[in-house]
Amino acid sequence: MKKSIKVIKTVICLLLAATVLGVSSYAGIEVRKYAVHDMERKNPPVIEPARRFSQPPSDAIILFDGTDLSKWQNSSGDKPGAGWVIENDVLARKPKAGMIWTKERFGNFILDLEFKTEGNSGIFFRTDNPKDCVQTGLEMQIYKRVNKPSRNSCGAIYDALAPSKEMTKDGQWNHVTITAEDNKIRIVLNGEQIIDMDLNRWTEPHRNPDPERSKNKFRTALKDFKREGHIGFQEHGANVWFRKVRIKRL
Repeated sequence: MKKSIKVIKTVICLLLAATVLGVSSYAGIEVRKYAVHDMERKNPPVIEPARRFSQPPSDAIILFDGTDLSKWQNSSGDKPGAGWVIENDVLARKPKAGMIWTKERFGNFILDLEFKTEGNSGIFFRTDNPKDCVQTGLEMQIYKRVNKPSRNSCGAIYDALAPSKEMTKDGQWNHVTITAEDNKIRIVLNGEQIIDMDLNRWTEPHRNPDPERSKNKFRTALKDFKREGHIGFQEHGANVWFRKVRIKRL
């Protein structure tokens, strides 16, 4: 019993020592940067949490709030096509809509939105040239549910990487989060991570780094694509809807 008490006391002393050393080390770093009570010390940014579950935090950029398309343009930098209409706080694609793009460019980010579709569409991101989006940007495919995921199914990085599983909900709203950090791309669809991609593995034009060395459509190796650009929604002939579109820069 005495031996157990001695061991416990020793462990507690070690933990206290580690804590003190950690605090001292941190304090040392701070002292070199600012004097104690220095009024010039920068405050951390204040981020207001969402008041309701459906609302984004205060540091999110609202790309579409259900009321206007002031942050969007067509492929030429003009007003979005007349086929993109707002209905009941939802951005809906109608015939002859054309592609729609953010005016701003984004590099590292978390993009969060909901979509519903009757067929083929897509979410482009880091697109350098909207007039040549296929060869200058990445696309997360939007499509109806399929039996077996592929590089062309919903949630795929189109023609490059298939989702790990099929998570699409037909006829319902689908919640997707796309995270882009330098060479890493992660996609969560309806609560399940389905894409974990390292662009640096795509070292050759027209080739994917899978065991089969499957072909893709890209004339440039994906590792050499620009890592910032526009975000866009694809016009591909099918009815598609988007809502709650927000982004946070990283």
